[in-house]
Amino acid sequence: VQLQASGGGLVQPGGSLRLSCAASGITFVNNEMGWYRQAPGKERELVATITSGGTKNYADSVKGRFTISRDNGKRTVYLQMNSLKPEDTAVYYCKRRYGRAESWGQGTLVTVSS
Repeated sequence: VQLQASGGGLVQPGGSLRLSCAASGITFVNNEMGWYRQAPGKERELVATITSGGTKNYADSVKGRFTISRDNGKRTVYLQMNSLKPEDTAVYYCKRRYGRAESWGQGTLVTVSS
């Protein structure tokens, strides 16, 4: 199983980024996919998840600003991040889950700073 996250970078407050996570080695369509983040000195936290059926769940801190989506044909999950704030600065990880089986990607750094 491999989850390859990309799309991180440096962005100014109020800006946007789109993260992508390409999966291989799994039956992608059956998996719940999610994005998590870990800021310096803090624990990893949920950002958003999307089930195999397309049901989405968001952390309160990102509701209305971030959108998770998936393209089963491309085996990829996306996180569109708008109106970014300095407190969104973190390493963002994608995760897949199927029953009790789960895997994490390597993380991509998002820095929101002027």
